[in-house]
Amino acid sequence: MDALLRTDPEIHGLIEAEERFQAESLRLIPSENYVSRAVLEATGSILTNKYSEGYPGRRYYEGQRNIDPLESLVAERAKALFGAEHANVQPYSGSPANLAVYFALLKPGEKIMGLSLPHGGHLSHGWGVSATGVLWQSAPYGVDPVTKRIDYDAVRELARRERPQIIVAGATAYPRLFDFAAFGEIAREVGAYFLADIAHIAGLVVAGVHPSPLPHADVVTTTTHKTLRGPRGAMILCRGDLGERIDKAVFPGLQGGPHNHTTAAIGVALREAATPEFAAYGRQIVENARALAGEMLARGYDVVSGGTDNHLILIDMTNRGLTGKKAARALDRAGIVVNANTVPFDPRKPFSPSGIRLGTPAITSRGIGVGEMPRIAAWIDEVIRAADDPAVQQRVAAEVAEFCRAFPAPGLALRV
Repeated sequence: MDALLRTDPEIHGLIEAEERFQAESLRLIPSENYVSRAVLEATGSILTNKYSEGYPGRRYYEGQRNIDPLESLVAERAKALFGAEHANVQPYSGSPANLAVYFALLKPGEKIMGLSLPHGGHLSHGWGVSATGVLWQSAPYGVDPVTKRIDYDAVRELARRERPQIIVAGATAYPRLFDFAAFGEIAREVGAYFLADIAHIAGLVVAGVHPSPLPHADVVTTTTHKTLRGPRGAMILCRGDLGERIDKAVFPGLQGGPHNHTTAAIGVALREAATPEFAAYGRQIVENARALAGEMLARGYDVVSGGTDNHLILIDMTNRGLTGKKAARALDRAGIVVNANTVPFDPRKPFSPSGIRLGTPAITSRGIGVGEMPRIAAWIDEVIRAADDPAVQQRVAAEVAEFCRAFPAPGLALRV
């Protein structure tokens, strides 16, 4: 980054500091990952210079001789990888992708039925503080108070009572498999569209360690980072007969020209995801998460739902006498990055919730395996027990940095 260093040493310094931080810390936030150098190169390419409102063959700007085949190639890769009839690769991120689906398929004031935010759902699934909960009605479903899992009979009963126009399956903090077939049956029974938001689990679906929603859902949205290990972007996959409506909702409905450099990077990530190596990576994510959850359970932690089926672990810190925020900040100072998170039926406010959320995508990208999970769990436990002791946090941070040297992070130029 010589040109950046000459032009703006302040920004260069912050980027360099972040690269060092990503190299020396254990990043356990489930929505974060490391992309390959190839994805980084595409993201930072000269394609950022282009403006391309419209779709291949139907642009409002000339000079698209290379952009049209690029976007078409990426859309075809998405369709092939997921088995979709239609793919739109232009959404800027996951929330706008969901908004586009509602804009395409619902009338203002119609009803969305998604997983409650405090129970692990996402803001864009109809929660009140989101535009999706303002422009449309919301009838959220939750998890069972005992098992902390989705009760599909309860979902069916709610759908029959509320008669939503769209049912959403997806989450940001739900550690169990989704029964997409059950959601599809419930949606058909009440005459609703079925949207599967697989933003967190897309890479696991590709790897075959989570069931695919494609045979059951009318529309599927996903971000392209997280477990899919691409750039910050999104895609919408849908039935062929809904393609035109979805496309019009994305452009001109909600956004202008696509970010062509991001589209290219998505294409690179999709090609990488079509390899046997990626399938093995997806399997390892789940194995690591299950092993880490087991280690935390063995140390007496309250792991929500008793474990995990996917890439994330939700832990209620109440029995440790800590808030999730205090625990997350102590771990951050020790070089272990998690996030504070609400847990189902949380009595605390969202900004200072009871839980923390951990995930294994990023550490798995570094080649860290099941054999290292006991050591990581021991560090977490030690820091939690000494949440008010800076000396312990500094020592663990040094140990973590040394540990990370044995597992270089992909995509980073820095080697610590």
